[in-house]
Amino acid sequence: SIKRKKPSITMMKLATTASFLGAASAFISAPAGKFSTSSTALNLSEFDLGVTKPLGRFDPLGLIEKEPEKFERRRAVERKHGRIAMAAVVGSIVHNNHIVFDGYLSPNQAIKFSDIPTGCFGLFSVPPEGLAQILAFIALLEIAWLPASKYDGNYGVGFFGREIKDPEERETKLNAELNNGRLAMIGITGNIVGELVTGQTMFEQYSAGHFSPFGDGEGFF
Repeated sequence: SIKRKKPSITMMKLATTASFLGAASAFISAPAGKFSTSSTALNLSEFDLGVTKPLGRFDPLGLIEKEPEKFERRRAVERKHGRIAMAAVVGSIVHNNHIVFDGYLSPNQAIKFSDIPTGCFGLFSVPPEGLAQILAFIALLEIAWLPASKYDGNYGVGFFGREIKDPEERETKLNAELNNGRLAMIGITGNIVGELVTGQTMFEQYSAGHFSPFGDGEGFF
């Protein structure tokens, strides 16, 4: 297995600060009455989506005021990163509970799926050919199947295959997607930072009852 060293206190502070700064940009919404009601393919104002309690309209960096013309792309980036983060959180939980495919990841090198370590460092145990396949699949998604250039994020697949026609239900689902994506971005960042700070994977942390990144791994705190 891969040995992990505990980062210094300075590294811990830098990583924690970076995680909060990255998360802050995930909550950008437009000030009321400032912009026209440009809409998504679902005829819902993009400027009204994601404006929910308790934060409401939240733009701590003032990016909407400074660069309103860039809002559409930034919202598209937020939505896509949120979707990726939600998949990452689920994948991290599944893998950390040792739920893996049967058989071999690489028959030629006799590497089983179960041989890949949990945690973010497990990626480096995947053979280069496997990483190349992952990158090729991502390229297919970005260029052809789910192109990043489609800013409204509506790829016609519906909600688990079901088309939502009721406007209120659509708005609720889209708000839920944005907010869950925002939380997932914070969650996966926190998971990675926690692993780097403690030197323990998620599985190792909750197996030891260690939930505080500032403790020594012996007990709850």
